[in-house]
Amino acid sequence: MNQITNDRYRQNYHIMPPKGWMNDPNGLCFFKGYYHVFFQYHPYSAEWGPMHWGHMRSMDLVHWQECPIALTPGDNEDKDGCFSGSAVVKDGRLYLIYTGHHDKENTDQKQYWQNQNLAYSEDGIHFKKYEKNPIISHPPEDNDVDFRDPKVWQDKDEWFMVLGSRDQAGLGRVLLYASHDLLNWDYFGVISQSNHPEKEGYMWECPDFFQLDGQYILLTSPQGIVSHHDRCKNIFQSGYFIGDYQDGVYTRGCFREMDAGHDFYATQTIETDDGRRILLAWMAMWENKMPEQADGWAGTMTLPRELKRVGDKLYAYPIPELKALRSKLLLSKNESTNAINFCSKAHQLEIDAKMDWRSHSTIALVMNDHNGSALISVTFNADDGKVVLHRVGPDAERQTVIQQSDDLTMKVYVDTSSFELFINHGEATFSERFYAEGALSFKISAQERVWCTMHVYELGNHRNNAMIDK
Repeated sequence: MNQITNDRYRQNYHIMPPKGWMNDPNGLCFFKGYYHVFFQYHPYSAEWGPMHWGHMRSMDLVHWQECPIALTPGDNEDKDGCFSGSAVVKDGRLYLIYTGHHDKENTDQKQYWQNQNLAYSEDGIHFKKYEKNPIISHPPEDNDVDFRDPKVWQDKDEWFMVLGSRDQAGLGRVLLYASHDLLNWDYFGVISQSNHPEKEGYMWECPDFFQLDGQYILLTSPQGIVSHHDRCKNIFQSGYFIGDYQDGVYTRGCFREMDAGHDFYATQTIETDDGRRILLAWMAMWENKMPEQADGWAGTMTLPRELKRVGDKLYAYPIPELKALRSKLLLSKNESTNAINFCSKAHQLEIDAKMDWRSHSTIALVMNDHNGSALISVTFNADDGKVVLHRVGPDAERQTVIQQSDDLTMKVYVDTSSFELFINHGEATFSERFYAEGALSFKISAQERVWCTMHVYELGNHRNNAMIDK
């Protein structure tokens, strides 16, 4: 069985696999006093393989504890993989709704088919698959083979499900189903569809559908969008539509990326008891290099982010519970300056900075390795609002545009091998992996003197490494 051989890139406060491969977050829910996060998991190597459901739980979305594997493939309903899905609570039980993946061999090519299944638990730890699986055995007649990633929610006395899909013409789409009992499902039709395979994608994965501040949000991860004007440069995207929904018809605006970084995919959300909409994503990307694979593991999650709608955009900002990570104040500045420099042997940092931007000065943030070479640099141009991130290595640049404002705010979370940047209270975000050992150095600079307020915190290790008893 695969084992960790080196902990040089292991995260301290992000969700990551205990060993092996991790991708999409699944089944975000709250059950019996704990938040639960499941994830696509291959425990037997650091490569993608037959998907299991890994499982972690937390009482506060900050301290995470490993749980036993929740779903293992190999049964008739999920012979070759327990693909992504969601979780809901009904009548005191926790239900997992997931895609069963099935490979089949043809003489010309390898093909597959997919169905939807259910498992349940009384204690939130041990799960039993429904004896009459699948609950949805096949896609609509006009569908292609891609038919996966159910997201389920309750509205009054009825349950609804959206599914990622594509039609036989090669256009990504999201399907809508409804049920009164989670077991028997009726197909309602296509809730939304790509207008063009290169502009909006040929396959829409990982859908999520919810209401936020009076409008309906459709999150999805399209495959096939061609980069245009330096946008959508990852091989696949994660983003959202904002629109109106009535009688099964979703009228929406244009697709927007949820995050401008290299490493962000497969979003899923949960609504907390106090009404917040919290998002997690896989902080990696298909075909990106993952040096941690040499050490026996691969993949990590983003920090939990609260979503807010501001006009026709979604903002994403770290949840306030993360302040519990702070263990030491390393730096505090409140002065007029054109540069602030600091170093840290620890990779676990939170950086909060606010800079007066009325001068229209170009501002830069740089993170260097112990040799002084730039790992990540970000420039902010006040004239056109363009933000450009450069990461060491090939395919280096990512960019976005923010509104002009009197102040520029930055919040940065650095972990052992990740860098998450939140600009102007979540108007724009960049999620990045980096790989460096030794001390890090940072510089925030401006073309001319500006007023800057900045606090830097060292963050403690809030991982509970003890696995709960099986």
